[in-house]
Amino acid sequence: MSLLELLLVVQTAVPGDTVPPYLAFPEPGLDDPAAYEGYETRVYRDASGNAFQIYLNRSQGRVVHLWADALNESAGFTARDSAGAPAELAWSSGSAVVGASGRTRSVSYGLEAPSSITLGLLLLGSMRVERDFQYARRDSLPLDATPFPQPELSQLIDHIAQLPGAERARHLALLGVKTPGALRARLLPRITEQHGDTAWVVRVEQVSFDGKTHLWLALEGDARETVAAVRGGTVRIRRPAGGVVRFGVRVTTDAPALTPLSRAEIFNDDFRRFSETVRGDSAHPDRFRRLEREVRGMELLCSREKLMAGLPNFATYFGRDMLMTALLMEPVWAPAMPEHVIASALRKLSAAGDVSHEEALGGQAIREHASEYNRLVDAGQAAQARAVLQDLQAVRENYVMVDDDFQLPVVAARYLSDQRVPAARKRTFLLEERHLQRLVTNLAYVTRQAAAYARNPVATNLVGFPRDAEGRWISASWRDSRAGYGGGRFAMDVNVIWVPHALEAVGTILDVLQQLGMTPAIRDAPLAGFLRDRAALERAIAVWRGAERHFRVAVGDVGRPVADRLRWLPRAEREYWEAVIQRTGFLADTLRFLALSLDENGRPIPIVNTDPAMLLLLEPVGLDRTLELAGPIMQPYPWGLFVDDLGPLVANDTYASRDVWERFRRDPYHSPTVVWGRDVNALLAGLAKQIAAATASSRADVAPLRDALQRTVTAVDRSGLRHAELWSYRIENGRLLPVRYGTSSDVQLWSLTDLAVQFWLDRIAKP
Repeated sequence: MSLLELLLVVQTAVPGDTVPPYLAFPEPGLDDPAAYEGYETRVYRDASGNAFQIYLNRSQGRVVHLWADALNESAGFTARDSAGAPAELAWSSGSAVVGASGRTRSVSYGLEAPSSITLGLLLLGSMRVERDFQYARRDSLPLDATPFPQPELSQLIDHIAQLPGAERARHLALLGVKTPGALRARLLPRITEQHGDTAWVVRVEQVSFDGKTHLWLALEGDARETVAAVRGGTVRIRRPAGGVVRFGVRVTTDAPALTPLSRAEIFNDDFRRFSETVRGDSAHPDRFRRLEREVRGMELLCSREKLMAGLPNFATYFGRDMLMTALLMEPVWAPAMPEHVIASALRKLSAAGDVSHEEALGGQAIREHASEYNRLVDAGQAAQARAVLQDLQAVRENYVMVDDDFQLPVVAARYLSDQRVPAARKRTFLLEERHLQRLVTNLAYVTRQAAAYARNPVATNLVGFPRDAEGRWISASWRDSRAGYGGGRFAMDVNVIWVPHALEAVGTILDVLQQLGMTPAIRDAPLAGFLRDRAALERAIAVWRGAERHFRVAVGDVGRPVADRLRWLPRAEREYWEAVIQRTGFLADTLRFLALSLDENGRPIPIVNTDPAMLLLLEPVGLDRTLELAGPIMQPYPWGLFVDDLGPLVANDTYASRDVWERFRRDPYHSPTVVWGRDVNALLAGLAKQIAAATASSRADVAPLRDALQRTVTAVDRSGLRHAELWSYRIENGRLLPVRYGTSSDVQLWSLTDLAVQFWLDRIAKP
């Protein structure tokens, strides 16, 4: 009996279908397995079409199952061999079994190891908790350790225990228990085992903290070949006869599913024709393989409820990711696709009008509500705290980011002015779920945020970041790591790209609403004034168009800062980049670029960056302007950003202070060691759009743009990681080796905008 047959026997209560992976990474012929450094993943579709991802991180022995459903769930464990080293796990078959019964869905598959193994650090619940577990590097703990304590939940239990008897009973009743001890028992999973003549099963059950949902992990094996034993929080599986140990894994949930969109609903006719052309190109079969893989990735992330940011770590709504993707995918998406994006953002809009950056679901929502409960109890507000317990899984929104507030009007304006969408459909959409009122609330918020600079255009009146609890400026745009903007307060992308375009979008939306006969009553200043006096809006736009001057940087003697930066690097890196300089030659001209950000006093922090590429995507800017914006990106690193066989680095801090260098060394997520697929796609699509515009309007020489485009395509293709969310490198024996970035998503929404890039490249290749 095969392992899959055994799994079907054990799960007689849950009939299922055997299915192949919908996606797998790395894929022979498309990816470089060496760049993955032992990481391997498969994504299946469950009985409801939701994504179920399994990844094996062999460097740590960690196995994680992500369920990209309405609660963003995960189940993970760590496997080690008899010597305590990470177990060499492998798939025991190519398929999985998916099933559904009543409210539950399940996925089963098989693993194998070369010898006996012990499983521990069992963690079931929210993928956000698994993500934090790995960020905290707790996967190296002893297998019987508590995987990830959640102090906010323990504090909530302690608070309830200290309440007066009657009030305590009311709080406990809302959570479906009678004692604090029963609630504390939910902090860890319950493990049971069952042994028969032909099969054994170890079941791990995790009840959500509020008792409303359940997640089960079952380990299953053939009792005639293997033996399993539970000890504390660990499971040992051995084969008495020696040799390969095979076992099945089954994950089951009763969480709600999402409603996937089909590819027919996602893509337009032009893209479908392009896809069929690529399919028929027998001379380049891998091109269609890559295209089909990306189409499948987009399917996995798109549902009627929302577009998810990425698998495995970000399988939730992210406002910016959706909005950026809508802009990049414009030429290939079905005309109605922006409706899903706009509606999702409007549904989560704050009362003030700002866009939600990220949602907290399931177990993460419970953690955040628990913190709120603890704050209220500490403040002596027991009744208000009790109200929080009524729905601990209520979705929570995070409004800290700034850029997405200004991106929503840009996307909405493009949808409303799209001639392919009938006027009647636009009216219907605006009337649904109070979309029009909510959109106007966002427009009012945007114009309020832009008002100070429009009145008095000094740098310190630009749209700035908020401070965190320690007084530091939060990186509240897309480079949202702590070091992302070099400690700056005013981001170039927000103030040079998004605010001016958002104000232009306000005018477009007001015009379309008038044409549709739906001009709303607006009382909020300055939006109400702009509705009455369009010249005032045009003046505000013109002022904001001048904000770029605050960010302009010119470095004349680039040799000195480059030499200083290289001396600061470890020897191997220094020698490698010195060799690059010898090969590419010294930069003789002044380097001019737009600084990544300004400090709190409005002074540029001179970090070369990829963000100007977004300007190329939003509108035709002309050949000279395109070369001006793309030039620093295409300059070889360490002068600019470009690295052969890797791609354009996301930033270059060479011309900034040593303090900035140290920031990026400690926090490399948006540092000069990383390429982001998002920015690669924005650059490629932007260059293609400028080439198309220049070719259509004049006989301008676009050869420099085509050269920049081809250099970028070649570099990222040679990295072997073009599909990834982000990638990095290491220097080994004098060579630069591309590597997958550790927390990179395998299926990432804005990385999949490569679909639009491929479409653009095909379009400009034709005479």
